[in-house]
Amino acid sequence: MSKSALKKYLGELKKRDLELQIMDLYERFPQVKTYYNFVFNPKEDKLMGEAKAKISNEYFPLKRRRARARRSVAQKFIKQYNKLGMDPHLLADLMLFNIETAQRYSASHKVNEAFYKSMLRSFREAVQHLTHNAILAEFKERLKQINRRLHDQEWEFQEDFNQIFELAYMDD
Repeated sequence: MSKSALKKYLGELKKRDLELQIMDLYERFPQVKTYYNFVFNPKEDKLMGEAKAKISNEYFPLKRRRARARRSVAQKFIKQYNKLGMDPHLLADLMLFNIETAQRYSASHKVNEAFYKSMLRSFREAVQHLTHNAILAEFKERLKQINRRLHDQEWEFQEDFNQIFELAYMDD
């Protein structure tokens, strides 16, 4: 069904029928419930706390022996919060928190090339998010720290990280 056809269909419904359909969607689909819960009661700080706890647990598990260190866990939260329209500053904080947590992990654990590639992708996405939302200057110090740490830890793909960092701050 096209957007215009849906709009026409919804316009023809009586208010009560429309309410029933929305309630049905709310009960059937967790994404709809999540959306409405966020829109009417955002509790962004609580959501951020939960996301950060799960990301930390990926690298420094409380119940398991070994860390899983999966980038996908953070990406799932970032994608979901972006769709919900979370404040760009909070989303940027989460993106950088993910990279910083990965750096703390790699400081004391051996990691493979795939780990560095995924962190490079996360770094690129974070810088793009900061640039797109015109908040790059507010996070400059954190990005500098991340860049310093990756050099200190001798991460692979340092040139690529540098290039992203330098392109972001060319005008400074």
